[in-house]
Amino acid sequence: MANCKNQATRQQENKVLGMKLGILICDQVQEKLQPRFGDYPMMFNDLFQRTNETVDVCYYSAINHELPTDIDECDAYITSGSRWGVNDDKLWIRELEEFIRKLYLAEKKFVGICFGHQLIAKSLGGQVEKSTKGWGIGIAFSEIIEKQNWMKSKGNTLALVVSHQDQITKLPPHSQVLLSNEFCPYSMIKVGANFLGLQGHPEFSRQYSKALMNSRRDRIGAAAIDNAISTLVNEADDVLATQWIIAFIKQSA
Repeated sequence: MANCKNQATRQQENKVLGMKLGILICDQVQEKLQPRFGDYPMMFNDLFQRTNETVDVCYYSAINHELPTDIDECDAYITSGSRWGVNDDKLWIRELEEFIRKLYLAEKKFVGICFGHQLIAKSLGGQVEKSTKGWGIGIAFSEIIEKQNWMKSKGNTLALVVSHQDQITKLPPHSQVLLSNEFCPYSMIKVGANFLGLQGHPEFSRQYSKALMNSRRDRIGAAAIDNAISTLVNEADDVLATQWIIAFIKQSA
């Protein structure tokens, strides 16, 4: 998967991000759902297209031990989510954890989504545990607690699809909480100047969220899923969240 040739979303040549993004893939979409929704690279490509930005992207299969041999292969990195937890005893997770520490020490730009958000905390001295509140699923509304100049918005909340059992329970040093909600107090964090963590999934559509939840009815429970599906009538701020991510990366440069 680690191929950087022409893995770009190009809409207008005069709208250039000016840097190469490495997307570290930490899972695969369930085989039975791929015909309808594609896999993670397709989801990210579609998302970047909708932001109306030109983004030069290189995908790495972290789950298959594919990580950049040199952290300067890309200017910034983003992780996908994962069905695994950051505390699971998997070699590829420990490899990625070490890679994230290297990025932090080198002051490289990094954005962690869901699993990656939690791995930021785990890698840098925080703590992640299974939530006593159960699964966070459906659309979650988070309040903007500390607004940054790259967070352009029309209101005080951000709505995103969520899908997680684990949560950050202890922040790593040098953290700022940017978004919070009752279920997940650390919905978005900034660590230092160059690390950003987001619990929600801007790359997940509401349709995919519904299909994913229904595939997990035996694990999550029908009542919780039916309640979460009712939240999907709300629009997700997936494009806005992605614009924040891109603006954060640009500013960090």
